[in-house]
Amino acid sequence: MNLKKMISVALLIIAVASLCMVPVFAADASDTSEPAAATETVATAETENTEAAQADSTGMKALAAAVAVGLAAAGGGIGMGLAVSKSAEGISRQPEAEGKIRTAMMLGLVFIETAIIYALIVGILVIFVL
Repeated sequence: MNLKKMISVALLIIAVASLCMVPVFAADASDTSEPAAATETVATAETENTEAAQADSTGMKALAAAVAVGLAAAGGGIGMGLAVSKSAEGISRQPEAEGKIRTAMMLGLVFIETAIIYALIVGILVIFVL
């Protein structure tokens, strides 16, 4: 599979995932609640509005973290696959350079994995700190 085809497949998957999220936001926006009774105090209504805002905020944080980690993992997976396939191709062409190719590949895989771990840390920070 060539690089252009892989990129187009990845973009198609991202587009489909984005379209699957539309009903979630539409269902949340169409929420119709009954008006508050006249006997409720203003403080109670403000508390309910604050709790609803916090619940919406928590959901958006979780969604942001999931998208960040998912995109990083998908990109890292594609990068790792390409690196391993090219290193195997290089080793098969020049078996005498196997040690150098393998060392360079492992170093590259470590850097790719580090980027994915950073995305995971950012996702955890988004959920628990913000």
